[in-house]
This record gives sequence, structure tokens and C-alpha cells, in this order.
Amino acid sequence: MSVVLVTGGSGFIGSQCILQLLSAGHRVRTTVRNPQREGDVRALLKQAGTDPEDRLSFVAADLQYDPGWSEAAAGCDYVLHVASPFPPGIPKNEDELIIPARDGTLRVLRAARDAGVKRVVMTSSFAAIGYGHEQRTMPYDETDWTNLDGTDVSAYAKSKTLAERAAWDFIAREGKGLELCVVNPVAVFGPLLTSDMSPSILLIQRLMSGSLPACPRLYFGVVDVRDVADLHLRAMTHAAAKGERFLAIADNILSMQDVAMVLRNRMGTNARKVPTRQLPDWLMRVVALFDPAARLILPELGKKKGATNEKARRLLQWAPRSSEEAIVATAQSLVELGLLKGAAASA
Repeated sequence: MSVVLVTGGSGFIGSQCILQLLSAGHRVRTTVRNPQREGDVRALLKQAGTDPEDRLSFVAADLQYDPGWSEAAAGCDYVLHVASPFPPGIPKNEDELIIPARDGTLRVLRAARDAGVKRVVMTSSFAAIGYGHEQRTMPYDETDWTNLDGTDVSAYAKSKTLAERAAWDFIAREGKGLELCVVNPVAVFGPLLTSDMSPSILLIQRLMSGSLPACPRLYFGVVDVRDVADLHLRAMTHAAAKGERFLAIADNILSMQDVAMVLRNRMGTNARKVPTRQLPDWLMRVVALFDPAARLILPELGKKKGATNEKARRLLQWAPRSSEEAIVATAQSLVELGLLKGAAASA
């Protein structure tokens, strides 16, 4: 089996990638910014039913600095570049997100090229595909790119777009045979392996805890983290994935109200606080004055952006779980990890 480097192994997607790689028999090396996270990662893998023993190793490396990346990539056959900054709110300067995402990606690619890695699979985002455009009815696909000159393009969307653009440019100009493919997920849900919550998981947590009084007029695609990891592994070795982008979405886009109704219908008393009425846009803007997370979604109110997974299904035989299954798995793990005040331990 192969030796695979996973960047950001303590994160939501990264930890699931490690779990699946180990289950497939690979040896895994992962980067963490803080070496003290090694114990946390090993513990969550054991809790998930996998004891990596000596098949998992750690290297301290930060996307913003050079040290550690050559060591991390040395002797690896493949790299899954999952690590990327995500803001808790709107940064004061967009370069706080753009520079680490772009320069960090280039650090990883240079280290991979110099180490003789065969292929890098990069985690990008739908944010690099579907933003800055006029409203349209056609679903987005892998030929689309976020328009950085469009209105209301967030710093996060810019960072993902510029980082992915930089990656493709690097491969074309300096790759020297290094292969690249990219996975572009929509909102990632699914079971947590740790209590660290991504923004999409935080959304479910807020719905279930009752901290959202109603559902913002928000629409988005959903994909399960287990399927995102599976798509990374398929793209890592499949010949047809070389030089390709793959949108990761389960099925149709959902409204926040749709998500709320899934929780109400499937989570019993644990969903008793989930609101089902719609929050007026004007009230959401008032909430955003005091809540940085709410401020991030203001430009997306009322916008419907469809996307297709046809390419991943056709080329890589990818078969994702339904949106509903991903949402329910998220909610169940929040309950099991005790991350909902007053929630019972069963669904």
C-alpha cells in the first residue's frame, strides 16, 4: 500500500480522510500545527474503531511557514491537501485568509514536487465555483469559476478561488510531472469525530440548541464528510482524475427550512427546539450586527445555487449518501458528543 500525507489531519475532513486511508491499508503521515494535537487525533481514531499503531505518523507544519513541509512530503506517494483556514467571522483584511490559503497551497505543492510525489488531491470548495455570478437556473459544474469581480464575493470565496487558481498555475508552470486533481465540496455535514465544529456543523448545532429563532432564507448544497473523504481517495489513484476538478454534492440544494424539517422529522425530542418558520431578511441583518457568523451569510440570502455531481459519478463511480442522511448523522453525533444543552443521548 501507499504512503499518503494528509495536511490538517485534526480537522473535520482531514480526520475522516485519515480514517478511510488507514481502513484501506495505507500508511498515513499527517501535519498538525500544534504537536500536542497528536494525542487528540489518535484518540478520536480509536474512538471511531481504528487503532493506527505505527501506520500513522505526525509532522508539525504550518501553512504560513516553510519549516516542516519537506519532511512531511518525503517518501510519500500521494498528498491529500485538506488544510485551509476558515474564518470565525469576517476578517478585518481579506488578505488574512487569502495569503495563508494561496501561499500554503504553494508550499505543499513545492514540497510534493521536490519529494517526487505522484499526485496531490486538493480540497477546494464550491466557493471557488459558484460566487460572484448573476442568479441563474442552470446548475454549476466543474467548468465554472467564481467571478472575483462580482458583487458580494466574500474573503473566504476569494481565498478558495485564488488558492485553487494558484495550484493549477503551479502545476502548469513548475509541476515537473506532479499530478493534481481538486475536490470542490458544498456544505459538508456528517458525523463528527471530534468536538471541534466546522461552520456547517455549527449551523445544525444552532438549529437544535434553539439559538436560532427562525430559519434564514438560505439555500445550499449538502454532502456527507464520509463521501467527501471517499471522493478524495478515489481521485488519489484513479487514472481519470488526473488534472480534473470534482464537485462534491449529494443531491438537490436545500433551504434552511428543509434542513429544519429533516431534523424535526428524524431526531424526535432532540429536535424540539428546532425552528421551522422563516426568518425575515431584515431581521437577519439585525442579528448580523451582533453575530459575525450571521454576517458571513448575508450576501447569500435568497440565492439558489444548484450544482451537479454527474462528473464524479461518471468518472469515479462516486455514489454519495443522501442529504437527509448527512444531516441526521450530524445531529446524532452532536447529541452523542454532548454538544447540545439538555439533549438526551439517543435519537
